[in-house]
Amino acid sequence: MTRRPVDTGEPQRLYTVTGGRSRADDAFDLVTLVVSECAPTAGMQSEHAEILDLCRHPTAVVEVAAELGLPITVIRILLGDLLAMGTITARHPRLGQSVASHPDIDLLKEVLHGLRNL
Repeated sequence: MTRRPVDTGEPQRLYTVTGGRSRADDAFDLVTLVVSECAPTAGMQSEHAEILDLCRHPTAVVEVAAELGLPITVIRILLGDLLAMGTITARHPRLGQSVASHPDIDLLKEVLHGLRNL
């Protein structure tokens, strides 16, 4: 199996795709689910149209990057464009439960100590 570098795009192409931008929108992490709110329109950038087609059903940001073969940063920039246009919705994963509902740290230490003694 031949390993490919993570960034498979040519720098000039990636520069063109992002319009020269290098700062990604912080609104998207790897597991944020993206859903299209409309179909692609005529004259739309091809990468934007591909994302809208791909995200007809909730799709994680990392899946979008894998399907399009583009770096995560580029995908996040493109998703930021689509979010600003109102053509996608981003659904963030639920944050962890409250600290009060987490297991007691002392209990976890006792379990770990017991496992080590086995």
